[in-house]
Amino acid sequence: MPTKAMDGGMATVTEILGNLPDGVLDQLHQVDQRWSALRAQGIPVATVVHRSDALLGELDWDVVICGGTLGILLGAALAQRGWRVVLLERGILRGRQQEWNISRPELTVLVELGLLSATELEQAIAVEFNPNRIQFMEGPAVWVRDVLNIGVDPVLLLETLKTRFRATGGQLLEHTAFKGVTVHPDGVAVQTSDACLKARLMLDVMGHGSPVVAQARRGQRPDGICLVVGTCAQGMPAHETGDLLVSRTPIQDHCQYFWEAFPAREGRTTYLFTYADLHPQRPSLAQMFEAYFQQLPDYQGVPLSQLQIQRALFGLFPSYQQSPLALPWDRLVAVGDSSGSQSPLSFGGFGAMLRHLRRLDAGLDEALTCDALSKRDLALLQPYQPNLSSTWLFQQSMRAPMTRSRPDQINRLLAVVFESMAALGDPVLKPFLQDVVQFPGLLRTLVQVSLRHPELTPQILANLGPLPLLQWLPHFWGLGLYSGFHRWSPWVKEWSTHLAPLQQYRWQRRLEAWQYGAGYDHLG
Repeated sequence: MPTKAMDGGMATVTEILGNLPDGVLDQLHQVDQRWSALRAQGIPVATVVHRSDALLGELDWDVVICGGTLGILLGAALAQRGWRVVLLERGILRGRQQEWNISRPELTVLVELGLLSATELEQAIAVEFNPNRIQFMEGPAVWVRDVLNIGVDPVLLLETLKTRFRATGGQLLEHTAFKGVTVHPDGVAVQTSDACLKARLMLDVMGHGSPVVAQARRGQRPDGICLVVGTCAQGMPAHETGDLLVSRTPIQDHCQYFWEAFPAREGRTTYLFTYADLHPQRPSLAQMFEAYFQQLPDYQGVPLSQLQIQRALFGLFPSYQQSPLALPWDRLVAVGDSSGSQSPLSFGGFGAMLRHLRRLDAGLDEALTCDALSKRDLALLQPYQPNLSSTWLFQQSMRAPMTRSRPDQINRLLAVVFESMAALGDPVLKPFLQDVVQFPGLLRTLVQVSLRHPELTPQILANLGPLPLLQWLPHFWGLGLYSGFHRWSPWVKEWSTHLAPLQQYRWQRRLEAWQYGAGYDHLG
């Protein structure tokens, strides 16, 4: 049941969240405990991947997918191609009540791959609105259309995909937890809470908390993290517009807070988020909720006492500079949040999954067809992407330093950058807002900012230090190099058609690496 908000400080957080169903307050405390442990001691590592030289013999499946929420997308696509696919989900595979925000062009892949009909896609869209705002303090607002302006109903979407998956021969094992996997020369043996599944390939779609990824990264702590809290509430003034990136306050308590807000079917969804490192003085999610409830009335123009909170939303979204992650074992592939394939600026794994769905579907189909299942060949499915790596400098520049700094430095920098991108037009602005960085747009933005605001360069250096800038430059020039390589793709693709199937697979993956790594997968 929704709960009525009330005014107050930390008591408000406890009372509002404590009155929500499903033990939300207890869940918040559990996530905060993990966040505290992560800052103090890192990620616990269990050995869940083993190797064996023994042959498995007869296999039951072509693909085992561990993690159903996003894994059902690939599962449905591969099952439709005729592969024997089994999907594991530790609970019930169903979407959350809160919409997933996305841009319409990114949704078209579901129809193109035959996973949804055009009618089913429209039925899965809960809300659609325009435009979205970007604004920093009292600076001018930048308005953009058709970016994250679609709210998809995850419950209906996943239920439709489950039906399609089963209809094409896929098997869904709910209440079935992944326990471990042994890699054999001829397949993998995936241990679950109930059985052992033998297959040619395993896809890890278990997300940020994947034990396979923790083992592969050897317990490495994230290089950065995005902390997010929010609610969906009724009682706010009606708005047919949204906020993509809005800042209303300077740096406070070593945090630069940003807001997002979207119309939702059951009211309005608002998020407060910040970028951080793992310094022990970074805030807990409970502390962020305190700031959220203190600032929400002024942000939305309504007292807390008039709001009916439908549900609370919160999470930790870690990111690593070494991403996407290629797993160091044969026959295993990390996909989605497990691979870190989204931008470090984003906490939208659904959007990243859709952007890569077409190439992953085709690449996995080819890998299974020509038996390209070694770690070397599968690594080509998660290649280096300079457009993702180059965004690390942006995340660091949006992160409040722990040392003394000017309270307005982040807002001022972002206001100048977005003003410049807006002046250069949608071909520059919109790809960046959809986590797709392209070399021409980035170069033009940097040149314009440098010429019009030369005083910002020493300020950025003073804030970040020279090392992050030196680490960023190879990725920046790599982005330019991949843009050049991509121009040769039609000729390389034509030449590669005369090669053996395995070589064709490898060259096609390189062509995709150039395309996606240069940001030319952007759909508009």
